[in-house]
Amino acid sequence: MQYDAETPDDYLEQLDDDWRRQKLLQLRGLIKSIAPSIDEQIHYKMLGYKLDGDFVFHLNAQRHYVSFYAGDTARIDPQGELLRGLSTGKGCVRFTKTKSVEDSRIEEFIQRAVSLKLSGEDFEC
Repeated sequence: MQYDAETPDDYLEQLDDDWRRQKLLQLRGLIKSIAPSIDEQIHYKMLGYKLDGDFVFHLNAQRHYVSFYAGDTARIDPQGELLRGLSTGKGCVRFTKTKSVEDSRIEEFIQRAVSLKLSGEDFEC
């Protein structure tokens, strides 16, 4: 879904108060706690997270899942161990209603992506 928001607060105000909002806020909290200096903006009509001048993550609430975009996931998690059991695409991790953020290893995945970015590694698609 696309949200017509000017700021992250506008985006969050437009979200329905359901499981998608809860999961998106959990992922947002992880990103901000792992990289406190990350800059949250609206980018491509979703929440975008900029670190060292580049967007490294995006979050968006879709109809049937919450999308977490992180570049080329295979570069961040070459063995696929951190995203095992989650629905993934080349640059997207999808959290459906039945997938728990807490029971996944997404926090480790985010930490690895931030470490790679800060060390100058490229993991863009």
